[in-house]
Amino acid sequence: MDLRTTASDVGGVPTVAVDGVIDLASVAVFRDALLKTIHSHGGATVVVDLDDVATLDDSGLGVLLGAAAAARQADGDLEIVCNDTRLRTRLDRTRLDRAITVRTSIT
Repeated sequence: MDLRTTASDVGGVPTVAVDGVIDLASVAVFRDALLKTIHSHGGATVVVDLDDVATLDDSGLGVLLGAAAAARQADGDLEIVCNDTRLRTRLDRTRLDRAITVRTSIT
């Protein structure tokens, strides 16, 4: 399955919507999309919309943590939007939700 990313502003919030599988084969596309949005919106909170993600492996979790660090270095932040119960459970069990805010809506 391919990975598609779409950067947009949702209610004035820079957002990267992700659709597909985030794994070792697609992690570079995911990382590039996040970092491009973070660097073009310095000082802002960037939201990653994971609602259409089918799979998120450990390499994807690492990219999220690295992107959050990059956003914070640029005086911004990174937050995740996710309504999928299975994926939210994964974020909870890996404790990623303690390092990055996970919420149910963009605005």
